[in-house]
Amino acid sequence: MAKLAYPRALLKISGEAFAGGRAGGSGIDFGVIDRLTDELKQVAATGVQLGLVVGGGNILRGTTASQQGMDRVSADYMGMLATVINALALQDILEKKGVDTRVMTAIRMEELAEPYIRRRAVRHLEKGRMVIFAGGTGNPYFSTDTAAVLRALEIEAQVLMKATNVNGVYTADPKKDPAAKFLPALSFQDALVNGYAVMDANAFGLCKENRLPIVVFNINQPGATAKVLAGERVGTIVQ
Repeated sequence: MAKLAYPRALLKISGEAFAGGRAGGSGIDFGVIDRLTDELKQVAATGVQLGLVVGGGNILRGTTASQQGMDRVSADYMGMLATVINALALQDILEKKGVDTRVMTAIRMEELAEPYIRRRAVRHLEKGRMVIFAGGTGNPYFSTDTAAVLRALEIEAQVLMKATNVNGVYTADPKKDPAAKFLPALSFQDALVNGYAVMDANAFGLCKENRLPIVVFNINQPGATAKVLAGERVGTIVQ
C-alpha cells in the first residue's frame, strides 16, 4: 500500500461535475459518474479515510432560484435536497463496484440515509467506509463549499480537495483569457489579496483560519485524486 501524505481527506465534488457534458449543465450523466466511481474505487484501495461532499447545482441552485423570485430559504432547502439526489446516485454506483459507503444527511431523512452525527461519521471512516455528506450544512445561506470545509474540520481531515473541470487556479479564467497563468501553489493571503476565486469567501475564511490546505485539481484527469493523496503535485495547493 502506497504511503499517504494525507491519511484522512475530504473531497468536494460540484453538482456540475455530475452533469458532465449534458446540455445546460443539468441532470445526471451516468457515464461521468461511472468514471468518477472507478477513480474513487482506486482511491479506496489505497486505504485512505475519505469523506465526500457533493453539490447540487446540476439539479437546482438555491441562489439562482432565489434570483428568479423564489423565497431564498425555500430555494436553499431545495438545493440541499438536490445534493441528496446526487449522493444517492453516487452511493448506488460505488456500492455496485464493491466500495462500502454511507450517505449522511444534514437534514434528517432516515428512510434514505443516516442523519449526520460527527462521531458516527468518524467511526465509519475508521472502519474503511467512504462517507458521502449530503444536504449541505442543513442551513440556508450556506454553500456546499462551506459544508465541505465544515465537514473536513469536523472529521479532522488533513486536506480539502476541490474537484473542478480545470487544472487548478489561474490568474484569470483560462477559457476566456489565453494569457491566464497557471499557479501551482498559493498562500491563503495571496489568494485573498489577488481575489482568486478558490471557493466562496465564507468557506475560504474557515480554511485560512484553521490552516486547512486546499488542493484545487481537475477531476477529469485519470488517477489525479490518488496522486493528490500521495502528496504528488497535482493542480494548485493553497496553504
